[in-house]
Amino acid sequence: MRTALKFIAALLVIAVAGFFLFAPAYVESTRNAVVPHDPYPVSDAARALHDDMIVGDWHADSLLWNRDITERGDRGQVDVPRLIEGGVAIQIFTAVTKSPAGQNYEENSADAFDNITPLAIGQLWPVRTWTSILERALYQAEKLHKAAAKDPEHLTIIKSLADLEAHLAARAAGSQAVGGILGIEGAHPLEGDVANLDKIEAAGHRIIGLQHFFDNALGGSLHGEGNLGLTDFGRAVVAEIEARGMVLDLAHSAPQVARDVLAMTDMPVIVSHSGIHGFCPVKRNFPDDLMREIAATGGVIGMGYWAEVACNDITPSGIAKMIKAGIDTVGADHVSLGSDFDGSVETAFDTSELPALTSAMLDAGISEADIRKIAGENMLRVLRARLK
Repeated sequence: MRTALKFIAALLVIAVAGFFLFAPAYVESTRNAVVPHDPYPVSDAARALHDDMIVGDWHADSLLWNRDITERGDRGQVDVPRLIEGGVAIQIFTAVTKSPAGQNYEENSADAFDNITPLAIGQLWPVRTWTSILERALYQAEKLHKAAAKDPEHLTIIKSLADLEAHLAARAAGSQAVGGILGIEGAHPLEGDVANLDKIEAAGHRIIGLQHFFDNALGGSLHGEGNLGLTDFGRAVVAEIEARGMVLDLAHSAPQVARDVLAMTDMPVIVSHSGIHGFCPVKRNFPDDLMREIAATGGVIGMGYWAEVACNDITPSGIAKMIKAGIDTVGADHVSLGSDFDGSVETAFDTSELPALTSAMLDAGISEADIRKIAGENMLRVLRARLK
């Protein structure tokens, strides 16, 4: 009997160990898949253009997953080696801290079971992150700082205008380093206290999304239980974001929140990862008139690479068509790249293959000058306007 109990206990230990070793990797590989494909064509003209411009991406959730981003991975869509292969100069790394079970684009409850809690436990994040969404945001910032400390030649963290300019000067002198900028996807890590913005800022986060897939203390989500506007707390946080030189991100916010923000601020704002409603008429894409109001702030719309915003054509040529529609809708000065890589989305290419997107944009008839704007110049304009 005692031998049998020891055998059962050993099996349980092996099963638990196997779960922690393999389950998180399996989940990520199924959530952030790249569709198998033959190599995409890249013309000589596209390669030369791509190699000669600043490329930046407004949104990737790579820090959510249990990978060393300094190493080239065999799953997911972003890591530093692949960013370098893709010629990416600036990558926004956004912290996801809460995600409702049954997540969908139509309606989610803030009280739904949180999917990030078991992910944090399963990936053996620090115990402090198991019950605190603030700590999850801080921990993901720590992960990026540790990656930069491990590989400073290839990854640097940008927290200020001076950091940005130094990074660009190094790139101009021949460095291939990626500049990482931290952000939060939804401001619920503030946990209802504007003073926690001090901790978020000190950790290095500079891009602040107000909502994610559920209504929060700041106001309504695009996917919440009503088109709610900013709360008093939300207005206080927006005012702080503006005063501190952070970038405000309206992706996932309710349209009324977006309109409330536009009415109370005088700064460029962004929609970090989205699409164009006139091109793909789905709820996830703000109405075109609202996008034009956002563009009028001097802000930008980041074009995503996944099916729901691109109406299913997620090849480089399909994304190029959406980008062209974005130019027609808001103007070339207000379109950027916002992949949502590693954000539990399937894509048809990873970040190493971005030259193929440049080639597809040329094939779509977009001018070289406009491609430079979309690839990175528009991002730089916003960052230079906001960072201190």
